[in-house]
Amino acid sequence: MVEPASGAEPAGAAGGGAEALDRPLPEGVRRRVVAFVSDAFGGLTVADLPAQLRQYARFTPSRRAKFAGNAMAAALEGDPVFRGRIGERLKETQAELAGALESGAPPAAADPLDVAAVAYVLRPAGWVKLVAAAGEEAQRVDAERAGEETQRELERLREELAALREQQRTGGEQQRQELEAARKEAESLQRKLRSAQNDVKRGEAALRKSTAEIDGIRSEAAAQVAAAESETRRLKSRLAEVEAALEASRRSAREGRSIEDMRLRLLLDTVLESAQGLRRELALPPASVRPADTVDAVEPGRMTPKDIAARALSETDPALLDQLLALPQAHLVVDGYNVTKTGYPTMPLEKQRLRLLGGLSVLAAQTGAEMTCVFDGAELAAPVLLAPPRGVRVLFSKPGVTADELIRQLVRAEPPGRPVVVVSTDREVADGVAKAGARPVASALLLKRLSRLS
Repeated sequence: MVEPASGAEPAGAAGGGAEALDRPLPEGVRRRVVAFVSDAFGGLTVADLPAQLRQYARFTPSRRAKFAGNAMAAALEGDPVFRGRIGERLKETQAELAGALESGAPPAAADPLDVAAVAYVLRPAGWVKLVAAAGEEAQRVDAERAGEETQRELERLREELAALREQQRTGGEQQRQELEAARKEAESLQRKLRSAQNDVKRGEAALRKSTAEIDGIRSEAAAQVAAAESETRRLKSRLAEVEAALEASRRSAREGRSIEDMRLRLLLDTVLESAQGLRRELALPPASVRPADTVDAVEPGRMTPKDIAARALSETDPALLDQLLALPQAHLVVDGYNVTKTGYPTMPLEKQRLRLLGGLSVLAAQTGAEMTCVFDGAELAAPVLLAPPRGVRVLFSKPGVTADELIRQLVRAEPPGRPVVVVSTDREVADGVAKAGARPVASALLLKRLSRLS
């Protein structure tokens, strides 16, 4: 594409250079101009764009028109070079319309907004009139559309008025019918009311009769209750006599059993003395294990990672890590890249791994604790050729599994009660392993401890 020289007015602008709009660009024409400029962006390089528009170069045409419309319109008006480049693009995309405008004979069948927008960009002779005519045409179309909508609304209101009149005419007759129905219903209700009043009177008479019958039943029931109470008192007296006889019988049975109890006690003493002689003969030691010794619990003096966490040590004091690793059967799990990118992020990944594993190997030799270092291997193009140092287990996560998830799997695999310490600054990892019973510590704590080894 041939570009106009810097600082020179683009082709087609000389004829319209003396012309200028005396009013704002019509809104319909402005939107069409912005759409043309947004589409023309795709054929320009970033260097071809004004400085204020370069940030929108990677936008799609629709997003560019939405967010950079004002900026594009201002650049098109104030930058002749940019306007010339957009004009060249329009000559390619709107070749027929652009040629007709430059020849001074715009096609009659063309959209007036397209004609005005292309004329505004190319600015041939008489472009101001074309833009003004497009604005007037758009206003005329809008006015016609508004008139049609007004006419339709008027017709709708007329129809509603006619319906209301018809409803009012038929409503009077309906109300008269409803009034007659209400009158008949009132007469029926009055008849029902009189019948209900008669029923109430008959009910009251029946109630008085029932009350008299209930009083008689209550008198009879009171007599029966008095007879029952008398019988109950007689039965209680008989029961007391039976209980006294039973107690006398029990007393006699206990006196008879005392002889049998004496014989059983003598037999029991004989068995106990025989057992003691057998124990002396076999020289059996006293029992040293009690049932309470088989219950799993924390003994006095034994410490857990939570006990150490409660002591008065700073979270960044290396002595805290030493105390944790001094626990029996302690297992240190390290989030590898989280530690290396905290301590020495500028080094290549290979050197980061070697430096961290070297320090962990020395720390394992000093403390004797089990150590596992986990690296994220989900995005590795090929397996890492790495010889794990003595005392350190090195693991890479599988594709589709993050290092964080692999660390949580390692913690869940440990038996309950074993001291497990996880080194990671990732809050999600720390919270997850803490729920599983592990003790999270910050990466900075391990880095400080390793710095004392060098």
